[in-house]
Amino acid sequence: MVEKNDGSAASDALAQAFVQFALEQGVLRFGEFRTKAGRLSPYFFNAGLFCDGASLGRLAQFYARSLLASGIEFDMIFGPAYKGIPLATAVAIELARLGRNVPFAYNRKEAKDHGEGGQLVGAPLQGRVLIVDDVMSAGTAVRESIALIESAGARPHAVAVALDRQEMATEAGQDVPYSAVQYVRDRLGLQVCAIARLADLLQYLQQQSGNEFAEHRARVEAYRARYGV
Repeated sequence: MVEKNDGSAASDALAQAFVQFALEQGVLRFGEFRTKAGRLSPYFFNAGLFCDGASLGRLAQFYARSLLASGIEFDMIFGPAYKGIPLATAVAIELARLGRNVPFAYNRKEAKDHGEGGQLVGAPLQGRVLIVDDVMSAGTAVRESIALIESAGARPHAVAVALDRQEMATEAGQDVPYSAVQYVRDRLGLQVCAIARLADLLQYLQQQSGNEFAEHRARVEAYRARYGV
């Protein structure tokens, strides 16, 4: 199953270009950030900051190129509310531009009780469904998406994310020896495509010069040594 890409020089270059793009956009930042698991992380990735047409369009290009390179097959795209909604829409547009036109759908947090009603919006869920989101911290959004997809009679097949943090997930407040991506891939049986991983961020930092990047690299390496998988 796919964890990032095919390991080729082209896919590694794509991951490095994405890391640089995320840093330039201020979407990937260094500092001290509290994660959902309560950890103090030396970096933070917030895809919600891809918040204009140009940056979202380029992000969609990275998703689409990674997906096409991965060889993952799917019949439609699903974007879990809320961040997954613009991501799924933009990725569907970019894939169509590249000649791969697929339907997409997304969910509401609360079911609508008027108009067309229901919790799902867009194309009917059917066939092999690709879930598009930004990152997976605990896999909660993916599990919720799986339940929605299966209840509609479709098959959750794969997940695409921008960044794989490659760190231990938590269960009932305790660290477990696998990441959210590994849980989704190995235990839920879904293929996973990530544009970049924490390892790609470290590779990017190692290639930079200057004390600022050296300081960030040391802190990120220490974090991975403690929580990495």
